[in-house]
Amino acid sequence: MDDKPRNLRAMLAKAKDTSELMVDLAYASVYFGDPEMAEEVDELEEQMSELVHDMRAVCVLAARSPREAEGMSSVLQVVSAIERMANDAVDIARIVTHRLGIPAQLVADLSDAEEVSHRVLVSEGSHMAHRPLSALELPVQAGMRVMSIRRGREWDTDIGGDTVLVPDDVLFLRGSPEGITRLRELAAASVWEPPRAEDDAAVTDLDRAVDVLVEMKNLSETAVGLAYSALVFGDRGLAAEVRHLEDRLDEMKDHLELWVLRSAGADLEPSALRGLLHLAEAAEDIGDQAQMMVWIIEKDEELHPILGIALGEADEVVVRYPVAEGSAIDGSSLSELGMNIEPGFTVLAIRRGGRYVYRPRGGVRLAVGDELIASGPDEGRSLLARMCGWDLVEDEEGDDELVPEGTGSVSA
Repeated sequence: MDDKPRNLRAMLAKAKDTSELMVDLAYASVYFGDPEMAEEVDELEEQMSELVHDMRAVCVLAARSPREAEGMSSVLQVVSAIERMANDAVDIARIVTHRLGIPAQLVADLSDAEEVSHRVLVSEGSHMAHRPLSALELPVQAGMRVMSIRRGREWDTDIGGDTVLVPDDVLFLRGSPEGITRLRELAAASVWEPPRAEDDAAVTDLDRAVDVLVEMKNLSETAVGLAYSALVFGDRGLAAEVRHLEDRLDEMKDHLELWVLRSAGADLEPSALRGLLHLAEAAEDIGDQAQMMVWIIEKDEELHPILGIALGEADEVVVRYPVAEGSAIDGSSLSELGMNIEPGFTVLAIRRGGRYVYRPRGGVRLAVGDELIASGPDEGRSLLARMCGWDLVEDEEGDDELVPEGTGSVSA
């Protein structure tokens, strides 16, 4: 299964993947009310602590001159931000393990997200057991993709189509909540019923707080994705968008705290609201860490090249593809394309007319000249490029470049 990374580039990619997995699992543990899933976050924290220690040691050893020290400071800043996001994930998971209050409305509203994380155990005799992932076609069959696998005490985040599942494997997936039922059928897992809140026509302060918190979750995750994109591409425009999102998260947290305090005086038990404040604090801090990463770009500090290389090589890669004329996606809406299912990419932002539209909704239609900034599995890059009207080719230096589909020349 998972081997310990041996160099800084591999450790950075591993840390990025692990922190994102921890945040996904933490939110999912709240959604499912699953203490075991929350405990998985604690186990991953041990791995993260070792990674952070090793990365800091390598950075110190590599800084043999003032020039190298300046470059390594940017790496250390990103490492610290990743560590803080992992700690935020642990704080979110503690809402479940410490039984802090979470209103039923919040859990139900989380199910309305376009993507959720899920955890499932592969049973002996199930359709999944003893079969490679490529044969299961989970993105098509269930609209979900495997992010990692735990086998015993070992974790594997380097997931490929040739990975064979065995009984007692614990899969951690991300995708459409509508695919959970089919996923559990394939794994021969017990039936799961999604949470539902009671219908209430009156809009209360608690309702407002819950709505804001769900949006804070979405914005904080978007900010992190855009921050990694900014580091990979060295893009100041994306860095500015991250700062804008961080400012919005601060404002939303202020409003949420006020609504929660008002709710506590409306015949509601205050202990049932502790989880809301806890979750808001974590979501806001995740946004802070995203902003901390892009601060390096905003201030024109030296950005060590290993950051772009390592973050671009993580399991969840970030790509930036323009929409070519006559491409398959020109004129189509995001919901019609279903890119989150196949090739498994989430569109973080669209650059259109010099401005960014972040976290675009399914009804947004793409047009020639749009630039997609999306994150997803490395193996899906070629398919996404073709959808945008390009082929990926390797240049003389071994880097990928976009070539107009069906031609032999590199695009300008």
